[in-house]
Amino acid sequence: MKKKFSVSWKRSIQPRKQRKYRHNAPMHVRQNLVSAHLAKELRKNYGKRSLSIRKGDEVIVVRGEFRKKKGSVIRVDLRHLKIFVDNVKRKKTSGQEFELPLDPSNVMITKLNLDDKMRKKSLQRKGEKEVKK
Repeated sequence: MKKKFSVSWKRSIQPRKQRKYRHNAPMHVRQNLVSAHLAKELRKNYGKRSLSIRKGDEVIVVRGEFRKKKGSVIRVDLRHLKIFVDNVKRKKTSGQEFELPLDPSNVMITKLNLDDKMRKKSLQRKGEKEVKK
């Protein structure tokens, strides 16, 4: 199999090809792979089901050990396609705390960070009546 990323690739049933697509994806495609569902009120406001996660977004964990924990996104790792939430931490044996990486599909966005003008503008274009802070 070729190593290069294919723009024309649509889909495949084979998991190895799906993993290959994600592994070789460029940064602008990876940004869309780090997306999560919106809460119901945000879904109604913006007319979208999901958005890509950015630093500063408020999220709630819906799957896994830290279920029902709320917090804000402190870092988005596009290389490994993971996010880090400030309230999801574990202690080392030395007592030092560290943030655990979460898969974006296991969280739900409850509040958007609208500091970025381009993000606000793109949300207005998607059929939202008025951007609320």
